[in-house]
Amino acid sequence: MESNSSTNSNGVEQVSIVEYDQEISLSEELEQYKLGLMRSSVEKKDPTSKGVDDMMLRRFLRARNLDVEKSSSLFLKYLKWRREFVPRGCISESEISKDLAAKKLFLHGVDKDGRPIAVFLVGKHFPNKGKGGVDEFKRFVVYFLDKACSSMERGQEKFLIIADLQGWGYSNFDLRGYIGAISILQDCYPERLGRLLLVHVPYIFMAAWKMIYPFIDTNTRKKIAFVDNKKLSSTLLQYIDDSQIPEIYGGKLPLVSI
Repeated sequence: MESNSSTNSNGVEQVSIVEYDQEISLSEELEQYKLGLMRSSVEKKDPTSKGVDDMMLRRFLRARNLDVEKSSSLFLKYLKWRREFVPRGCISESEISKDLAAKKLFLHGVDKDGRPIAVFLVGKHFPNKGKGGVDEFKRFVVYFLDKACSSMERGQEKFLIIADLQGWGYSNFDLRGYIGAISILQDCYPERLGRLLLVHVPYIFMAAWKMIYPFIDTNTRKKIAFVDNKKLSSTLLQYIDDSQIPEIYGGKLPLVSI
């Protein structure tokens, strides 16, 4: 590509805004072209995908770095999963009564980018060892994700999660549940997570984290941040206006359970 850069008196290279805009335009055109190829592919294999909007397909496309074949495969698997796991189109509260009663997940306010904010009190989650326990937690995750997505303003696609591990101990460790939630988030709701902030992280959690980490894909890892207790307030204020910070972190909004 022809360069329109120049060097100022300090010897610093300056890139033309026109060139930068051209690069963005070419990138958008490529994505739109790939989106058209993906739509053609998935509609041929599953006619029900004709009702899906471009924003949704684009999220799957971006999750696989614009690889049409991989994106199409991921999306078709999602459609099949959705029909089987959520046959009625939504998760009812009666299906997840135990998880709802724990009052461990909250949805309130928006961050500075207009993304809904969720607070997950991980110390209140325990493995459900009953029959179908992991599936119930997965349904709970889907219930939350659907609710978070439906709460978004038009044009918004992402949310922010504060995962609070205050009081977390080995009795809370739920590897199957954590992996199940990660899989659903990455494979069925790609490009929905904007940022995940892990706060009040006890040292003993890091042993569990080493087991969880390999199941997290590269794109998701980039969105995760461990927050030092001493920098909690300043970190939250980087992402969230004071009026939208939960009361438990010194803000003004009360937690509202989902």
